[in-house]
Amino acid sequence: MRKGSINQLPIHVQFLTDKIMKKSVGAKTLLFPTPVLMVGTYDQNGKPNLMSVAWGGLCCSQPPCVAVSLRKATYTYGCLVERKAFTVGIACEEKIAEADYVGIASGRDVDKFAVAGLTAVKSELVDAPYAAEFPVVLECNLLHVIEIGLHTQFIGEIVDVKADTDFFGDDGRLDIMKIKPLIFDTVKRGYHGVGPLLAQAFEVGKRISS
Repeated sequence: MRKGSINQLPIHVQFLTDKIMKKSVGAKTLLFPTPVLMVGTYDQNGKPNLMSVAWGGLCCSQPPCVAVSLRKATYTYGCLVERKAFTVGIACEEKIAEADYVGIASGRDVDKFAVAGLTAVKSELVDAPYAAEFPVVLECNLLHVIEIGLHTQFIGEIVDVKADTDFFGDDGRLDIMKIKPLIFDTVKRGYHGVGPLLAQAFEVGKRISS
């Protein structure tokens, strides 16, 4: 059989190959979904700044850490390098316009908190502010900086997580359906909301082995 000749494969293998063939879209920053994170920092003059970031997420459980990736051209990049601390707010449906705005405007040109009507709160634990209007915030000290390419990844150790009391469920834990976090579509560049619970993690898979 000639190498790469699908026609000479057994009939059942040819059938499976046809069924699972996928279309290549090239090397892209594509992942479904990505979070919408509100990264809060102070600049060198102490002005609070806020930026929306989709390139980010949890990256370690012990110590608890979150990572965000920024381009050097952003104002937040310089602020984070200067202060070595940042906060991560969870964007929510109620503040979708504000979340989008802080990703469009630059802190070099405007006071984004003032323009968006957001309240800057100084963290008592790290040298960074957060917006009171977003329901959940992670307070972080800079732990590692990784130069990747166009983006630099900042890994922050989570010192504390704070959340508004309205967003806890009856079991005393944060309720994702009350928070209504935004998620970002990297292909069509749209914002979406979360849907209902489909199954319990670390439980539904047990059906396969039982």
